[in-house]
This record gives sequence, C-alpha cells and structure tokens, in this order.
Amino acid sequence: MDIESRTYQNTVKKESWRTVLTLAYQSLGVVYGDLSISPLYVFKSTFAEDIEHSDSNDEIFGVLSFIFWTITLVPLFKYVFIVLRADDNGEGGTFALYSLLCRHARVNSLPSCQLADEQLTEYKTESPLEMGPRSGFAARLKSTLEKRRVLQKVLLVLALIGTCMVIGDGVLTPAISVFSAVSGVELSTAKEHHKYIEVPAACVILIGLFALQHYGTHRVGFLFAPVILLWLMCISAIGVYNIFHWNPHVYQALSPYYMYKFLKKTQSKGWMSLGGILLCITGSEAMFADLGHFSQLSIKIAFTSLVYPSLILAYMGQAAYLSQHHVIDTSYNIGFYVSVPEKLRWPVLVIAILAAVVGSQAIITGTFSIIKQCSALGCFPKVKIVHTSSKIHGQIYIPEINWLLMVLCLAVTIGFRDTKRLGNASGLAVITVMLVTTCLMSLVIVLCWHKNILFAIAFVVFFGTIESLYFTASLIKFLEGAWVPVALSLCFLAAMCTWHYGTLKRYEFDVQNKVSVNWLLSLGQTLGIKRVRGVGLIHTELVSGVPAIFSHFVTNLPAFHQVLVFLCVKSVPVPHVRPEERFLVGRVGPKQYRMYRCIVRYGYRDVHKDDIEFEGDLVCSIAEFKETREELMELTEAREGGVAYIMGNAYMRAKHGSGLVKRVAINVGYEFLRRNTRGPRTALTSPHASTLEVGMIYHV
Repeated sequence: MDIESRTYQNTVKKESWRTVLTLAYQSLGVVYGDLSISPLYVFKSTFAEDIEHSDSNDEIFGVLSFIFWTITLVPLFKYVFIVLRADDNGEGGTFALYSLLCRHARVNSLPSCQLADEQLTEYKTESPLEMGPRSGFAARLKSTLEKRRVLQKVLLVLALIGTCMVIGDGVLTPAISVFSAVSGVELSTAKEHHKYIEVPAACVILIGLFALQHYGTHRVGFLFAPVILLWLMCISAIGVYNIFHWNPHVYQALSPYYMYKFLKKTQSKGWMSLGGILLCITGSEAMFADLGHFSQLSIKIAFTSLVYPSLILAYMGQAAYLSQHHVIDTSYNIGFYVSVPEKLRWPVLVIAILAAVVGSQAIITGTFSIIKQCSALGCFPKVKIVHTSSKIHGQIYIPEINWLLMVLCLAVTIGFRDTKRLGNASGLAVITVMLVTTCLMSLVIVLCWHKNILFAIAFVVFFGTIESLYFTASLIKFLEGAWVPVALSLCFLAAMCTWHYGTLKRYEFDVQNKVSVNWLLSLGQTLGIKRVRGVGLIHTELVSGVPAIFSHFVTNLPAFHQVLVFLCVKSVPVPHVRPEERFLVGRVGPKQYRMYRCIVRYGYRDVHKDDIEFEGDLVCSIAEFKETREELMELTEAREGGVAYIMGNAYMRAKHGSGLVKRVAINVGYEFLRRNTRGPRTALTSPHASTLEVGMIYHV
C-alpha cells in the first residue's frame, strides 16, 4: 500500500509540473507576445527626433543602460517578484486589486452586498502573506476608507482609470506592433513604393487578427506560442551574433553610469526621449492581467528563463551593431531590421509579422478579462460573454468589444501611419496603467498583507518615481499622439461612471419603492389573483422585500404561478463562488403561500450557466429547503407545468427639479447605454420563449 501510495503521489507531482510547463509554454503566445516584440520599435522611437546617434556612442549606450534597468526593475522586480503575489484567489488585474481592497476594507461598489457574503470560502480565505497582526496605521486607514464615501469613490475612479487605459492600450498595441513589423519592407522596396504597402498590409493583418478571436485563448495559445518561441530564439541568436561580431564589450553599457552620462550630455532632450525607451516594457501589465488564464508559477518560469534573457540579448545586439554604424542615411537606419544580417531580413520579416500578430493577442485577452470584471462589479454595461473553453474557466471572448477594438485600431493605424506617434500614444497608456497598479498595490501591502507602512512607502516611492519619470516624458508628447489614449480613456471612463451611477440610482429606487411583505400577506393565500400551474421566477436586484415590478404586474394581469420565486442574481467581490455556496434560499410569508426568495451569487470570474442547467440547480436548491413531502410534490408538479421568467425593463428618468448633470447622466447617458447594450436577460441567460418583460418608468 505504501509503495502504491508513493507512486501515485509521484505521478500527481509529475503531472502537476507537466501542467505548469505546458501553461508556461502557452503563456508565451498569450501573455508575452506584446513584451517580446518591443525590440521592433524601441530604438527607432527613442531616436525619432529628440536625440541623435553620435560617434561617441554615449547616446546608444545610455539608451541600452536605460532599457536594461527598466526591464529589470519593472517587469522582473515589480511584477514577477511582488505584484504577481497579490492575486485575488488566482486572478489578476486592476480590478483584482480593487476587489481585494473591497473585502479587506469593506469598500464596496456593489449596493446589494450582505453580511452572508462574508461567509463565502473565498471571501474569508487569507494567503500566507495576509497573516499577522494589523498595524495601528492600517487599522486607522481601514476605518477612514470605510467612513469617507469620497475616498471610496476616488478609489473606484482610480481603478476605472487603470481599466480604461488597458482598453486604450488594447487599441494602440496591435496598431504599433503590426505596423512596426510590416514597416520592415522599407529596406527591401523602393522608397516611393513602401508607403503604399505598409498601411494596407497592416490593416489586412489586423482584421485577420480580430477575426481569429472567437476561437478562444486555448486554441490561440497552442497556435501562437511556437511563433513567439521562434521569435525569441531568432532575436536572441541575432543579438549574440551582433555582440560578438560588432562589439563584444557592449556589456559594459549595462552599468548605470552610462545612464548618468546619457542624461548629462542630452539633458532635456534625453528626458523627452524616455517616452521611446518606455516602450521596452509594453505588455508587462499583461503578466498580471492574464494571471487568471494561467498560473503564477508558469508566468514566472516563462519570463525568467526565456523572455527576459532573450530581450536583453536582443537589445544588446542592436546596440552593438549601432555602435559601429554611425552614418544614418534614412530614419530607418536606427531601427530593428538594419541590425539583421541582410540574407536573413526576409525570413525575419515574416517571423516578425507573425510575432506582432501574436503580441497583439496579449492585450486583447487582457481587455476581455478586465471588461468582464467591470461588468460583473456594476461598472460596465452588460455585454455578451462567450466562454471559449469548457475546461479552463478564464478564457472568454466578447464580440462587441472585439469589433469595437478592431474599428478603433484601424482608425488609429490609418490616421497616424508612423511609429513615432503610435509609440507616443501607446507609451502613455502603458505607464498610466502601471502607476495605477503601483498606487493600488501600496494599499494592498498595508490593508491586505498587513505589512509595515514603511514597506508600502518604499514600494510606492521607488517604483512610483521610476514610473513618474516615464509618465512625464510621455505626457510632454501630448500633441504628438499621446492625446489618443487620453481621449479614449475619457470616453470609456464617462460611460463607466454613468453606468455605475445609473445602476446605483436604479437600486435606490427599487429599495425605496419595494412592496412590504405585510401588504402581500394581506391579499390572502391566493394573493387576490388566480394561481396557475407552473413556477414563476421574478427577477429583481433586491436581496430583501418584494420588488415594485411584482405589484405592477399583478395590478395589470391578475394571475400568477402556483410557486413564486423572487430571484436575485448578483455579483460578489470574489473571483469565484463554490457551487454549494451559490444559492441562498428563504421563505416569503407562510408555507401555504408557496413564495420563496433565492439569491444566486456569482464571482466576477464565474461562468453563468445556461437556462436548463440553471433551472435544475435552482429547483434543487429550493427542494432542499422544503420541509414537507407535500411541498416537494407541489414543486415537482409546478416545474412540470413550466418555468416562466418575469423581468423588469426599467426606463430611467431624472426627477423634476434635478440638476443639469444628473439629467444628462440619467436621461441621455444611461438611457443611451441601456438601449444599445444587452438587457437583464444576459445575466440570467433565460430562454426567449419563457421570458416576459414588464416595463416601468423609474423617476430617480
């Protein structure tokens, strides 16, 4: 028995490592594509206009030193060693940090939260990092956040700004990645011809990329991972060749001293060029945002063992080549392809285009994930979420967002048509997301991990200083392309804040106008109406009381089903809710009324079940609540008679005398979003044939 047991444990361990390595391999195509293709455009963007390559090589070595330390400090130290550990039960991203803070400080944007939600297993679970006594400062900070609603709103807006910049990056990253790869034809075609090839070719590739999204991350991962693996091997091999062939002493430029020499010589021009150097860490946030698709260990293994050394060798190789070539005939002679041996340029061009397509996948996947989280937490309109894998929970596709990203991406590509302005735009989006992560992470360190305040201050000062330096360098290019992510983010932020505000007002109206249970009981056992065979599910946002939609319905149609269930489907600030904890069932009124309340709880990463499976689980949860055989038989008979879904379709109007901002937000903004996005059926996945919508006007 001992031998068999030991054999079984070893098998499990081997399978576990096999799974980790498989996920690490897949993560190359999904997580690291964007980061891996940055050598295509970093040097070209950096030397675009602010600084020039000179015979002394101070500029090229200074830029290399900046690149090395930026990649080392931000993706490696900040994300791999620190931020990845702040996962929310395996999930990552801006909203995962916000969710952690919601639970630990009771700062919740969801109005329907209950004390019962805090009994959920994942709600209570604390990682080893969260153990230990809370300091006096942490307790005071927690108390202040819980009391000051203004600070709660600031925290939510901060999380939404990070989310909006991720969406903006989802537009800009595919554009700059594909355009930079295609621009390699400049060295192989006549100057007057290449400009007619680049933009159409980039647009065709981008359309194909977005058309592939509905196949899902699982298939895409296995399709794209070999491309990035080949690309990393290619750029590292070319890098090693250039180092030994052109300048074996280029490693000396990794010293921070060369950063000092660079800034001393170039001064303000050098500071402005940091916006181009910043592009070497585009895609770093994807390591955290896509954490739910893979695992912490697999992402760390892939980065430290393959991605990081390959990128360093690639940049060193480019710098080694450029240090021996000072005659710049065209603007492209400072780019990536000029350092590729001439015989290999066409094969490398093909691999680069494929890698650029894959690189765009990382940010698109992260955009889908973060929008789903926003929607679940009431900060984004309802959208159709397609789960592309039945085995892996986090892999999704959102059609509306996919096509919106494609249209915006094509517009940016056609509008800018050069790497310089695309780089300025992408850089500002990337660094803003990183700054938001740094701010939220400092709060997580104190409130969730219960670490000393000095550790949080050190974290935010060290990484915040680095990122602020890059942020100011990017912001100075506002009129040269950096306005695009700001404009996109403001549009999405306005939509998110409007939707969240309208959702809160709608819930407040429901609470203020709910029907008392006493009124319901005064109608008698038949409720004053005809009870017909079947189960009626009245969908409501309320976790207590009888919704006004019910009284509105029975007033106009005096008949209802023999079993009534007031159904509330809500999200809680945890990634997943266990199946056995999903349903909360209670009785409304005496037994003979056959009325129940069922609260269905989903995490922001949970898969909403289809109507048939949902109905079965719902009826089973009510059956477990039954106390007598008679009730159970009546429930079975009612289900055989059919299940009907009754939903409210609320038309919101601001009250007379409301201010201008409120009237615009409710009457124009919220109503526009409500009419042009998915309705309440999206959350419940109810069948069309069994759904009845009851319209009401809400004056809020």
